[in-house]
Amino acid sequence: MKKQVRCDLALEAKEMFSEGQPEDSEIPGVSVECEEIQGYIKVTRVHIRNGEGAQNLQKEQGRYITIEMPARFYGQQTIYEEMCRTCSKELRAITTPLLKEENDTVLVVGLGNWNITADALGPKVIRSLMVTRHLKEYVPEEIDEGIRPVCAIAPGVLGITGIETGEIVRGLVEKIKPKLVIAIDALCSRKTERINTTIQIADTGITPGEGVGNKRRALNKETLGIPVVAIGVPTVVDAATIANDCIDLILHSLKNHAGEEKPLYKVLDTIEAEDKYSLIRGAIEPSLGNFIVAPKEVDTIIDDISKVIANGINISLHEGIDLADVDRYV
Repeated sequence: MKKQVRCDLALEAKEMFSEGQPEDSEIPGVSVECEEIQGYIKVTRVHIRNGEGAQNLQKEQGRYITIEMPARFYGQQTIYEEMCRTCSKELRAITTPLLKEENDTVLVVGLGNWNITADALGPKVIRSLMVTRHLKEYVPEEIDEGIRPVCAIAPGVLGITGIETGEIVRGLVEKIKPKLVIAIDALCSRKTERINTTIQIADTGITPGEGVGNKRRALNKETLGIPVVAIGVPTVVDAATIANDCIDLILHSLKNHAGEEKPLYKVLDTIEAEDKYSLIRGAIEPSLGNFIVAPKEVDTIIDDISKVIANGINISLHEGIDLADVDRYV
């Protein structure tokens, strides 16, 4: 798989930066806003406002949004609909300033390998997307007001097509001339608890394959000439992360039951989080390689989350559409 070893999200960088500091401490150049919706959805918005903030979090300047959903919302219609609305709201907040006219075209790109379930998030989103550019051109009289021209592609991966994804997308941008690209991709999580429970949105673009030494051409404003909004969901986790989380659980158990004076606790607790992860990864990779794990129910999960993201995009891009109208166009 080509996925990143770590989720490309400022929230986790913010958490790492803030370890050992007061909960309400501020990070220079960074603003953080949290909101809870209906008691079961949490939204965290991280805005890296300037170069100082980018340096502090080691992330590009821009907006990063994390939508945390219940771990097992699947099949619960009320939560599903609220997730769609929340995703739509957060996307609209980012895309509205980038789209000046109702007829500004948006290109949606579903990244990933459709032959690998955990990597098929992007292509599956495309299947549930309202594609309207051709309708606006050929049967405009059948289209309601408030419907934006949207086109989409799932370009596959280099190993299947022999063509860099960046080359395909750049060619489409030059030909179609959209005002915005939305790219969807599956990620590899830094924390096991975030597997399939977060939707991550950023206005800084995306670099497929960056974290596993398979770095491909970035999709961002610099490479495409137009803004790129990235949507990602951590669908897998690497073995080093699982081992790291297990050690943290052991530390917690030692602290609660054996006390902080135990030699093992003292040794493990003095290792910085990033150093601990690197140490574990260095020990595991020679024997297991870059071992990636997905939950056993990943096929059902990907189906459900892809529909949430697709409907979030559908509702956010088309002012005349709500959740009840989507089936008319899909």
